[in-house]
Amino acid sequence: MARISRRTLARAALSALATPAPVAGPPGGTGPVPAAPGPAGPSARSAAGAAAPYRSARAAAEMRGVWIATVANRDWPSRPGLPADRQRAELIAHLDRAVRYRLNTVILQVRPAADALWPSPYEPWSEWLTGTQGRHPGWDPLGTAVREAHARGLELHAWFNPYRVANHTDPTRLAASHPAREHPGWVVPYGGRLYYDPGQPEVRAFVRRAMLDAVARYPVDAVHFDDYFYPYPVAGQTFDDDASYDRHGGAFPSRAAWRRHNIDTLVRETAAGIRRVRPGTRFGISPFGVWRNAATDPRGSETRAGVQTYDDLYADTRTWVREHWIDYVVPQLYWHIGHPDADYAALVAWWSEAAKGTATHLYLGEALYKAGAADQPSAWQDPVELSRHLTLAARYPRVRGHVFFAARDLAADPAKAMARVVADHYRGPARPPR
Repeated sequence: MARISRRTLARAALSALATPAPVAGPPGGTGPVPAAPGPAGPSARSAAGAAAPYRSARAAAEMRGVWIATVANRDWPSRPGLPADRQRAELIAHLDRAVRYRLNTVILQVRPAADALWPSPYEPWSEWLTGTQGRHPGWDPLGTAVREAHARGLELHAWFNPYRVANHTDPTRLAASHPAREHPGWVVPYGGRLYYDPGQPEVRAFVRRAMLDAVARYPVDAVHFDDYFYPYPVAGQTFDDDASYDRHGGAFPSRAAWRRHNIDTLVRETAAGIRRVRPGTRFGISPFGVWRNAATDPRGSETRAGVQTYDDLYADTRTWVREHWIDYVVPQLYWHIGHPDADYAALVAWWSEAAKGTATHLYLGEALYKAGAADQPSAWQDPVELSRHLTLAARYPRVRGHVFFAARDLAADPAKAMARVVADHYRGPARPPR
């Protein structure tokens, strides 16, 4: 994620809506699954209805996932520079908590910013481990995560950010051996951050090799991208890829078409590389929840979002699903049911239709971090809101599960919203869909 966390992504995205909703997330915590609250009163009712009773047939195979973000130590490690045994213990606590909440998948961010949480020959060790980019943390986080997750019956999906280089614009702050310093022409400063230029074929080849190194080394169950392709728009600024466009964009009708081609190419080439390096490993992407508004494109959703992935991030997420370039998609539906500009219910229906007739699995990204947050609207103060999301989604057979953002909020669960999800929907175990 180009911003410090998915929380700040949601803030930026929602601020672009005509009626924005502020974003916040509670601090981390520990402890077992709390007791479920009592029966829902009238406030637990909405267009989605009351919580559906647990159905063992549906739970036989469904995605129950949680993201673990490492960028800026959002979820883990709790701070940089912890001893290796403390980092390991915190990671295992996240895995154990996922098991207690009857989840079956963890999505661990292992390449947050052109760096690595494994001994990569291509990129430096992440600064979020030791506080100094390139410093060995004294253990192998990704290798440990895969082994310990599998020992607990959890899938481990390795989460990579393809193009983010740094959350600042000073290349001298990068490790001396960083590829961005060795190849300064690969890098574009934008919005106070550094990015690799997606328009350069050599950049795409490099980031693909760097990511596939982890797939070759470890039996990860999936490769996972989040929503950062071309960066989110910053008012008054231009992403300077003129040189790349002049060199490679001549055959395209517009710069936008060329940029979409660049991202499409990354997706297709990554999928092919995964199949070659470790057959059977899946490939999933978690995009921002709005492909296009219906006012822009009649195929779009009935939303009024100020960010549209097709037009602003140059990510044609609908095509990736329709053409089965990816094995699963997890749109980030971080709005409540009835939101005036991005209604969760409308977006579930749209994504379900987009996945119709395809082999691409549809899971839904859920804003656990909003539940009970003081600066969220009243819908998120109701501890049943999140459970209602699962009740509504159960009406759509193509929805095959949910992923919750994120691990720190799973630990804290201040409104007991996740406890309610477990009580209403996760009363027994479920295997991940395959």
